[in-house]
Amino acid sequence: MKPSGEFSLEFFPPKTTAGAEKLRATTKSLSTLNPSFFSVTFGAGGSTQDGTLETVVELQKSGQQAAPHLSCIGSTKENIRQILQTYQQEGIKRIVALRGDMPSGMQEIGEFRYANELVAFIRSETGDHFHIEVAAYPETHPQASSAQIDLTHFKQKVTAGANSAITQYFYNIDSYLYFVEECKKSNISIPIIPGIMPITNYIQLARFSDTCGAEIPRWIRQRLIGYGDDTESLRAFGLDVVTRLCQNLLEQGAPGLHFYTMNRTQPTTEIWNHLGLT
Repeated sequence: MKPSGEFSLEFFPPKTTAGAEKLRATTKSLSTLNPSFFSVTFGAGGSTQDGTLETVVELQKSGQQAAPHLSCIGSTKENIRQILQTYQQEGIKRIVALRGDMPSGMQEIGEFRYANELVAFIRSETGDHFHIEVAAYPETHPQASSAQIDLTHFKQKVTAGANSAITQYFYNIDSYLYFVEECKKSNISIPIIPGIMPITNYIQLARFSDTCGAEIPRWIRQRLIGYGDDTESLRAFGLDVVTRLCQNLLEQGAPGLHFYTMNRTQPTTEIWNHLGLT
């Protein structure tokens, strides 16, 4: 029996022709899972929205629901307005609204400082046209001075008009459950969907985690290090760990799952099938 909830997949925009062809093949395969939607990031460091636009338009034309990530830092209201108009014209109904990182070489912050300002602007410009997703950080945003201040910032995004949230990935379920409980105490009632990162490569995962502030529990880290070049055992262990995490999350009432696919088919498909989501 398929668990109830919203199950979605995330891509990043390809940078090369070969990457675009690979993503088309990945999309074709993952589309058979019938996810609620595909989200598309805005590129490393918030460098460009162009690849995001091209990717979501192609997804939309193929019959899939697409949700572009929209970063506001370093941007102007007019630029964001034009992007929103383009997405409306292309039939996009969902947006992941983020502050983002300052694009490389850019010095000016722009007309937006925080994601809640972007959410409020989207609402003022487009009303209820878009379902707006925002980011949540169960283990606290790496730039936040405290967990309480981070929660305050999250509530500001909700108050500004966010419909639901997708979390940074994590491997400690207690961090998510505690975060959700704190949100309830603060009268935050939107769905908070756990972000799920499959484990297939220790070095890559460690680099990502160090950058975004996601903790790899010591027992997981030590097991992954211990596998060394034994890729098959590492992936089997990673599949077991992440599948159990997803099962526990759904049993504890998580309103869905959002998979960071890294533009790959197999890791997400294996977890999806183990969970019986097809």
